[in-house]
Amino acid sequence: MSLITARNLSVSHGRRLVLSDVNLTIEPGEIVTIVGPNGSGKSTLLRALLGMLRVSGEVTKKPGLVVGYVPQKLALDPSLPMPVTSFLNLPKPHSLAEQAEVLRRVGVRNVADQQVSELSGGQLQRVLLARALLSKPDILVLDEPTQGLDQNGEAAFYQLIEAVRTETGVAVLMVSHDLHVVMSASDRVICLNGHVCCEGTPHVVRDAPEYRALFGQGTRGALALYQHEHDHEHHGCTHDHSTDKDTANAG
Repeated sequence: MSLITARNLSVSHGRRLVLSDVNLTIEPGEIVTIVGPNGSGKSTLLRALLGMLRVSGEVTKKPGLVVGYVPQKLALDPSLPMPVTSFLNLPKPHSLAEQAEVLRRVGVRNVADQQVSELSGGQLQRVLLARALLSKPDILVLDEPTQGLDQNGEAAFYQLIEAVRTETGVAVLMVSHDLHVVMSASDRVICLNGHVCCEGTPHVVRDAPEYRALFGQGTRGALALYQHEHDHEHHGCTHDHSTDKDTANAG
């Protein structure tokens, strides 16, 4: 059974149509990356799928679905004492052994006693991932998880996501804005601009005219950093150019 399915999903902010007729499914164990220009509705789509927004259309989830959410950034008062061990116990406590195991899994086993405010950007993202994994989720949802990291940090984080998926079987749905190291392990890419412009394997989306129209002709190399053994299955690149003007500025 699919983990999440959206049918004819639309979202409006006031009179402004942000997302229009989005159809997608997330299957167990797959990594799906959503890309799109600023204002294309990427974060709105995540919130809609998680039930955080009023929508038209239909969103269905597998019964009992457990979601691990990794936010774009963390708003913590830097003056508030918050060691990593205490942070990992929010919203419910976990044993020190569980914490140690998940910190090991994400590659920051030595930060347990550090203050969250003292972590580097890369360490903080891994701690946020560790916290999400403690709930033993069916799916990880990540909203631009590498924002603020340099290119090497981004590449390392995406490789970590791939390793976590391999080790745990968790599905991954993530939003990314940076095309240079994006889609490191994606099974499927969804190109969004207020609606689904194109969808398929990284190779299919890279070569799609809809993707080029949004990101320019210089994007062929954006997906070349990682090579995949995926086939070139076409998942349907369709594009209604008549809607571009209305959706280009969507939220």
